[in-house]
Amino acid sequence: MKSINLFLLISFFVALFIYSLEGKDMEQSIYSLNLNLLDIDKKPIKLSEFKGKVLLIVNVASKCGFTPQYEGLEKLYRKFKNNGFEILAFPCNQFGSQEPGTNEEIKNFCSTKYNVTFRLFDKIEVNGPNEHPLYKYLKDAQPGLMGTKDIKWNFTKFLIDKNGKVVERYAPQTTPESIEKEIEKLLNSK
Repeated sequence: MKSINLFLLISFFVALFIYSLEGKDMEQSIYSLNLNLLDIDKKPIKLSEFKGKVLLIVNVASKCGFTPQYEGLEKLYRKFKNNGFEILAFPCNQFGSQEPGTNEEIKNFCSTKYNVTFRLFDKIEVNGPNEHPLYKYLKDAQPGLMGTKDIKWNFTKFLIDKNGKVVERYAPQTTPESIEKEIEKLLNSK
């Protein structure tokens, strides 16, 4: 009798676990947030504008050791932009005060130093009480190493599939070139 009760109890928790995962998958779309963003010029952009595209969302900074990744990001964008790929770059000054400039200064730096043509957005916070709701969602959907949620540094990257599901989180040291195959795979999927 005890083994039957134990079996039923274990079965119940397994079913509950599976049910919770299924519900989570259904909710995991950045488009369920219904967010409006501000671009670098403070113009409103609806997140839903990117539905059906593969996205790479990155927190960026102009005075960081990883800043040269702008070059690799731009190469990825130019290679795949006509196939439904977008990069959404969010300047952030939370790590070593490495993005102290105004939006105009950031925009000028990116265009003159790295010829950036992908989307730049308004400077935001990615951690703490003033974190942007998009980043709260991204971190909940794809925690970092050992389940930690906070962004650790500039140039943390989130890869989003065509359905708005967060499929991967990449550490700052992961170069844009090293994730090209994953982007291509998502672009070729239905």
